[in-house]
Amino acid sequence: MSSIIKVDTVQDTDGNNIINENANTITIGASGDTVTVTGNDIRSDAYKASDGGNLVSQSGTTITLGASGDTINVAAGATLVGGGIEWQSSIVTASTLTAEAGKGYWIDTSSNSCTITLPGSSSVGDELIFVDYARNWGTNSIIIDSNGLNYQGQDDTYTVEYSTNGEAVNIVYSGATKGWIPIDDGAVANAPTPPQTFKAIFYGGTTGSSSRYNTSNLVSSSGVVATDTTGVGTARMNSAGTKYGGDKGIFAYGKTSSVVSISNLVSSSGVIATDTTGVGTAREQLGATAYGTNTAIFAFGTTGSVTAVSNLVSSAGVIATDTSGVGTARFGLAGAPYGSDKGIFAYGYSGGLLSMSNLVSNTGVIASDVSGVGTARYQLAALGYGNDKAIFYAGYLGSDVVTNVSNLVSNTGVVASDTSGVGDARTRLAGATYGGDKGIFAFGNSVTDPTTPTAVSNLVSNSGVIASDTTGVGTARYGLAASAYSGTA
Repeated sequence: MSSIIKVDTVQDTDGNNIINENANTITIGASGDTVTVTGNDIRSDAYKASDGGNLVSQSGTTITLGASGDTINVAAGATLVGGGIEWQSSIVTASTLTAEAGKGYWIDTSSNSCTITLPGSSSVGDELIFVDYARNWGTNSIIIDSNGLNYQGQDDTYTVEYSTNGEAVNIVYSGATKGWIPIDDGAVANAPTPPQTFKAIFYGGTTGSSSRYNTSNLVSSSGVVATDTTGVGTARMNSAGTKYGGDKGIFAYGKTSSVVSISNLVSSSGVIATDTTGVGTAREQLGATAYGTNTAIFAFGTTGSVTAVSNLVSSAGVIATDTSGVGTARFGLAGAPYGSDKGIFAYGYSGGLLSMSNLVSNTGVIASDVSGVGTARYQLAALGYGNDKAIFYAGYLGSDVVTNVSNLVSNTGVVASDTSGVGDARTRLAGATYGGDKGIFAFGNSVTDPTTPTAVSNLVSNSGVIASDTTGVGTARYGLAASAYSGTA
């Protein structure tokens, strides 16, 4: 048989209440006491205020804070996590949607428009958000059916349509008079931009004797050389090419039956423009490189006599008048960008083979000669790779001897010693960056006596490793130029 003790109050030895019952109210402890619950585990379906109103109540899996008419404040400095809009995990692709208050929806109209029906009854403060998931509302819009309620003060016979790409619509119910009111319905900028993934283009050249070409060959962002494109501009050989303006190219100078100073711009889509009347000293077998963020420079060459004159190229592709030469006058050299905003010219010929180099600052100033490293040679090619480094490759050693030796350039402009040759040894080839951080050397003359033009190409990895020969595409020729172009894949 169980024992039962019945009391209204339990006190400690000092006479202080521990538990007290008054009618149906049970009080634990007394004023000023601290009540500790073992395990901090208090269980109830409702916690109430002194006036009997619910603070927190639970019914099934629904938990309610406060009661009707209450105001719930978040203390200053506190952060409320969760709550608010309930974003839906599924993407809406259907032509209709019945929306529920308090939810956010991703609306993909790639295939069709979407009619959204709002709740038939709403309370002040109800909120809904709709987002253009695929940035396609400009093609297939969303139409909102306010379902008997007003929308911006107009009844549901009015058409409510949103048709701007990238738009996000956030609406809140204000009451019967104005109904649903957008608090935000602006387009969101498409901020991400693709990385610069340059393509390349080869232009001009000769097959020997008096032949001159204005044929070009595009190179894809994966390094694939395309077949010939019908020529534009004056057919010539021994010109130079470089990137300018961030995503465009320029070819300039060269030789027809005599040296010329004409130029041809290359658009960001690889289209070569007609001739621009030349500025600066007409010459051939010069070098070119980009420098700064969107400018370029042509320098050195021969008019029949070697020269060190240079010409800057603006970000709009305008060639400036001559700048007095700095460094040893020579021809048959090559140029390439390095260090992300600077350039380098190296090697060449001036009464003998040279291996010297000249750095170009990020303002286009050519420095004095730096003692050469690597095999002295001329009629070689160079390009940038790895975003901030460069490489010189191949060339002519004289006495009908060609080479496939290469020399890497660090991101501080230091030329390394020779790297054993890979690929077909040749001279008067060209090279350009492609794919953002890789390069390609192509075409050239593999034997000088008799002349043997080639269309072979060699890819350069983003670590400066030259690949073996790729069978040539396009007209085999030499004495051509190359440039990177295009800021997108």
